[in-house]
Amino acid sequence: MDINKIQNADFLDILFEGRNKEYGAYELRKTYNRRIIIAISGMVVACLLFLLSQIMAKGNDNDKNKIIVQDVQLEDIKTEEKKPEPPPPPPPPKPEPPKVEITKFTPPKIVKDEEVKEPPPPQEKLEETKIGTINQEGKKDEGFVAPPVEQGTGVVEAPKKVEEDYDKVFTKVEKEAKFPGGPEGWKRYLERNLDANVAANDGAPTGNYTVKVQFIVDKEGNISNVQAIEVPKPCPSCGPEAVKVIKKGPKWEPAVQNGRNVIYQAIQFVTFQVAEE
Repeated sequence: MDINKIQNADFLDILFEGRNKEYGAYELRKTYNRRIIIAISGMVVACLLFLLSQIMAKGNDNDKNKIIVQDVQLEDIKTEEKKPEPPPPPPPPKPEPPKVEITKFTPPKIVKDEEVKEPPPPQEKLEETKIGTINQEGKKDEGFVAPPVEQGTGVVEAPKKVEEDYDKVFTKVEKEAKFPGGPEGWKRYLERNLDANVAANDGAPTGNYTVKVQFIVDKEGNISNVQAIEVPKPCPSCGPEAVKVIKKGPKWEPAVQNGRNVIYQAIQFVTFQVAEE
């Protein structure tokens, strides 16, 4: 090769100078970079097409299979204030003992007739009545004795208040247990964590499948005793899915009764939907 051409010549031309370039090695090395670029570009395009198809397929599945969360409405139960019971009526007054006829005794005093203001009673009347300091009409004294009058204490005992057991499990309270984000936060939590394809994976036909879940919220807000008490037969996996998601949830705000935190039994309905294809 001419010395002037060496400075501008390609490395392959220098390497294969004087050799058979038609043999194939020269052509392979000459087109190596272009073939690598084409191969990498083709692989990237194939990967992108595969990912795009998966995303579109998943989007179609999500459109068909949905989760409907039927949350239990948390309503404040207003307990009626118990009015104090009125005290028992006083006992009827006892009948007064019959009055006995009494004749006032006037002590004898010698005075003139015109000075007599109140003449003494006759002796026969004194024998038939009792003698006292006043005149009183009534029955003849027949020797009976009036019963003694009983004096009451005047103290009425108030009814004893029944103490409520705050360690039992309550189903109705003044303030129900609540998810930290309220009903809307609880609904979002379930929709994000539940698998919407559970019913479809079980081979359930088109329709709605509702699971009834019961669980306990203790005085500190911990969740326990999560049970699926009603599970639709076409979707046996719906119950375990709902129980799993509720179990792993965060602490709740505990229920309140008479100003105290109490143990509360909550009910949650979760509906899995299979749409028509």
